[in-house]
Amino acid sequence: MVTATFRFYEELNDFLAPGRRRCEFTCSCARAATTKHMIEALGVPHTEVELVLVNGESVGFDRLLRNGDRVAVFPRFETLDITSLLRVREHPLRITRFVADAHLGGLAHLLRMAGFDTLYDNNFRDSEIEAIAAREERIVLTRDRELLKRRSVMRGCYVHALKSTQQLCEIFDRLDLAQNARPFTLCLECNAPLRAIDKAQVHMRVPPDVRDRFDRFSTCDVCRRVFWEGSHWRRMRTLLDEIMPAG
Repeated sequence: MVTATFRFYEELNDFLAPGRRRCEFTCSCARAATTKHMIEALGVPHTEVELVLVNGESVGFDRLLRNGDRVAVFPRFETLDITSLLRVREHPLRITRFVADAHLGGLAHLLRMAGFDTLYDNNFRDSEIEAIAAREERIVLTRDRELLKRRSVMRGCYVHALKSTQQLCEIFDRLDLAQNARPFTLCLECNAPLRAIDKAQVHMRVPPDVRDRFDRFSTCDVCRRVFWEGSHWRRMRTLLDEIMPAG
């Protein structure tokens, strides 16, 4: 039997049993256990991990654990460039395209509002999400830990918050999204790019009171919806202003 000592850092502790949070602990491992196997056996999805040190040396998920190993496991580093240390992936998780699971429709809607390409369908099965993420190099957003443990899911975030607005704030903070946001450039319904359209061209596509009150419109060439800066737009603008720095 192999015995190793583990220490998880920052938000990774949220996945651990209470007695193992923010402290070193020793546990038994299977004889051929890898770092990935044990990290996930302890409850932490591998997609939440960016750096693993074994006895002070950066290793990959395939490193076999040996008796007496000391394992330190770190989440994403948003303010430090650790590219030279990475062994679990070829590059940091900075691709800002997403696929959201069936429980995160509200978050998907808000991410599109902020300008982030986000695929969502409440009929997506886990296997479809896994395939889309691998094929298109998308970050999986989910509240299902088991989905993040799937072998081919290399980029993913477990969403802790329950309300969609809080989820948006969480994802913006964790992935440092503010600098790449392009608000109101994607269709909230189908994720396609929006384009400006002349008021005269939407005459028969919007209610009369909207034509009278607004002059600027945008449209989606896929679903043909028309958008304007009404009360819904103002509420969304307020939310974005709260989570994005001015400037």
